[in-house]
Amino acid sequence: MAIYRLFEEPVFPDPGEAEPDGLLAVGGDLSPLRLISAYAQGIFPWFGPESPILWWSPDPRPILLPETLHVPHSLRRTLNSGRFSFTLDRDFGAVIRACAVQPRPGQNGTWLVPEMIEAYERLHHLGHAHSLEVHMRGPEGPLVGGLYGLAQGRVFFGESMFHETPEASKAALVMLMRLLGARGYHFLDCQQATPHVLRMGAREVSRREFLRRLEAALRFPTEEGSWTDFENQLA
Repeated sequence: MAIYRLFEEPVFPDPGEAEPDGLLAVGGDLSPLRLISAYAQGIFPWFGPESPILWWSPDPRPILLPETLHVPHSLRRTLNSGRFSFTLDRDFGAVIRACAVQPRPGQNGTWLVPEMIEAYERLHHLGHAHSLEVHMRGPEGPLVGGLYGLAQGRVFFGESMFHETPEASKAALVMLMRLLGARGYHFLDCQQATPHVLRMGAREVSRREFLRRLEAALRFPTEEGSWTDFENQLA
């Protein structure tokens, strides 16, 4: 199969034309219009500091449904202890930058290069990208974990998470899934089948099934704007 080169128009080839590893296209830009179009077609950017912009549509693809979330007993105890407090869209910039420097097994450097950070901050300011922050000792306490991603229709595309204290990123994922369930979201796109998300109940589906589920979720309007008012649903 060929790897497609993108130009100025924010259009993409059929995701079914992707390479076996999921690579679909190269080039283009990270404008809000192109990014929103990409996610609506099950495509996302992922590339390193020395690479051009690469676009992916993996097969299979891990998703996590609110009703299949698995919360281990130890994590449940941590959540019930009140050790952490959670906020939404209070410090997107701090979350994405912490994700960029989070050490990850088997990875040298980061895929969250400056232009990616800038692109998702633009999406955040436009009300499409959102962050969930984990604080120690109350909502004004230090930031110790969090995650961010993009919402379209009734699907949340998870991009990255970080933790500076044990279980903070797992707690962030649980709270996000509870929020998504309360608001009628169909699933979380995990993008990569890490042991972390698989232990929490994610399962891999074929690209065909993913796109079918995505199409159904996109029939609903997108909840644009700040999600700060949703904090009372983080329970």
